[in-house]
Amino acid sequence: MLWPQVQTWARELGFSQIGVTGVDLTTAEPGLQAWLAAGFHGSMAYMAAHGMKRARPAELVPGTVSVISARMDYLPMTADGEWVAQETDRASRPAEAVVSLYARGRDYHKVLRSRLQKLQDKLAQAVGPLGHRVFTDSAPVLEAELAQRSGLGWRGKNTLVLQREAGSMFFLGELFIDLALPHTAPVTPHCGQCSACIDLCPTAAIVGPHQLDARRCISYLTIEHAGPIPMALRPLIGNRIYGCDECQLVCPWNKYAQRSTLPDFDARSGLVDASLAALLAWDEAEFLRRTEGSAIRRIGHARWLRNVALAAGNALASPQLDALEAQVLNTQLNRWSAHADEVVREQVAWSLAQARSRP
Repeated sequence: MLWPQVQTWARELGFSQIGVTGVDLTTAEPGLQAWLAAGFHGSMAYMAAHGMKRARPAELVPGTVSVISARMDYLPMTADGEWVAQETDRASRPAEAVVSLYARGRDYHKVLRSRLQKLQDKLAQAVGPLGHRVFTDSAPVLEAELAQRSGLGWRGKNTLVLQREAGSMFFLGELFIDLALPHTAPVTPHCGQCSACIDLCPTAAIVGPHQLDARRCISYLTIEHAGPIPMALRPLIGNRIYGCDECQLVCPWNKYAQRSTLPDFDARSGLVDASLAALLAWDEAEFLRRTEGSAIRRIGHARWLRNVALAAGNALASPQLDALEAQVLNTQLNRWSAHADEVVREQVAWSLAQARSRP
């Protein structure tokens, strides 16, 4: 009885659930092609460059027969029953910087990758050497499609995987192996007529059920997008400086979101309840020190500054900001007005202009 043993190992390694599916994803290819053709991938050129390889696991890793999908809950261990209300309230405090929940702790790529590797090692000890490769949001893999097919949940209208007992506050990872394992059954969808994620997306990035235009998505704009953020979208981003949780906060299923069993995802100092002014004070050395081992470090200090400066501009335009807070933000923004990066300079100038338009 190999599979029950694999599930036990997975739980011991901190995974919340695992499932298995095969490598035939041909029915997912038309949707992927249409998404790319619509340009919804924005400046993520690698999406188009890999083409249909995303939907062909055996092309990505020759010899692959089965894919083990794993999910790991990431709500901090300290989160209480009021966490949704607490996170929702952050958007109403313009001087506060909001970092997406998943990014406040240790880099999930590191956590999941190391634990998936350990799972593979245990599997190899049981069955002998086997071909494998571990993925955690790190290669052309249709991870949500694989997770859905392996029974980890269904695709929500916001394109995320939803689980009845865990909502969507979890990471996904995959283990491609050349060993045939029995497939786990998919589950039925349970979004019904709910459209909260579509209706309440700040930038209307969810253009229809299961259709996300990344070019409007705050997560894409603050993380993946390297250039200036489009003018029309800037005010809609509010005080979100890295990622966005809005479509998850409004999802009814996230009342069942589970806390992590690992301390890795607890928020580190400076990334929660931080003021925009405090983060604007970070020079590059401070940024690198504060984000060591964090997913945030990947965007670099210049993009971080762009994001914080944009949020500061939105705060300066807000009537909720008092005069003292406005003065401090102005001072901190002016520090970066001659930054070497053109994108940062333009963003700082825009944000300072918001201060001049205050009522």
